[in-house]
Amino acid sequence: MKFFKRSKDGGPESPVDAFFLFEIKSLGSVALLRFNEGARESYHTHAFNALTWFLCGDLIEEDMNGTYHIYRRSWLPKITRREKNHRVIAWVTSWCLTIRGPWSSTWTEDSATHHTVLTHGRKIVERIER
Repeated sequence: MKFFKRSKDGGPESPVDAFFLFEIKSLGSVALLRFNEGARESYHTHAFNALTWFLCGDLIEEDMNGTYHIYRRSWLPKITRREKNHRVIAWVTSWCLTIRGPWSSTWTEDSATHHTVLTHGRKIVERIER
């Protein structure tokens, strides 16, 4: 559980800082996200479904299949399903508000060399070399 905590969102190598109002994995979470310039190399899914409102800045979402989407400030939320395999690139520091649903037990990360299944605490469940 997290209440009024700041942490990296997506692991220590992530350029995203999260400012959690709360995070209770069995219920969901609300957080303000700061996407610092850059991106993680690996594509990833999430353990949760999410609604995200873009507050300022420009973000590019690259799906694993090569499709790109550009996101800018909007009153309409972006819906991210837990099975979406993507990465996000910030050209400038960008801010979002996110509401996340309950966590499932696993999610994945994909790099050029590995497919990794993770669980709570970023513990590796399975790692397959490509």
